[in-house]
Amino acid sequence: MTYRVCFVCTGNICRSPMAESVFRARVAEAGLHDLIEVDSAGTDGWHEGEGADPRTVAVLEEHGYAAEHTARRFQVSWFARLDLVVALDSGHLRALRRLAPTEQDAAKVRLLRSYDPTADAHDLDVPDPYYGGMDGFDECLEMVEAASTGLLAAVREQVEGRAA
Repeated sequence: MTYRVCFVCTGNICRSPMAESVFRARVAEAGLHDLIEVDSAGTDGWHEGEGADPRTVAVLEEHGYAAEHTARRFQVSWFARLDLVVALDSGHLRALRRLAPTEQDAAKVRLLRSYDPTADAHDLDVPDPYYGGMDGFDECLEMVEAASTGLLAAVREQVEGRAA
């Protein structure tokens, strides 16, 4: 049975496609691509149908990650098929939990940086790099990579628990 993860930011052109690409690479490196499906979306539909921000693409490609992406908006109906919804900041976390049709669905929503043991527990947001320069995109990638290791460990545990 496939374990489904969806990363969510605001417009689905910067942070969530970056997290999707990095996590998909981690899943492939771990040999789990047949068991884990990785996706992303935005809380808003401003950029639906567009590609990722060129700065996101540049940072991903510079670090050897795939950068193909088409933005879309998160749909409430997806909660039924998703196992984990990963919010990139606390605003997304609140918005997604409000959208969740059930308490069980709301419990599926977690902050990405909550999986990074070195992150400040009082500041788990991945800052939106959209209005800044390239350094913000580099910082975003560093945060995403740091959290992806812990996220993979947590998801692997869930996947292996299902198989047992």
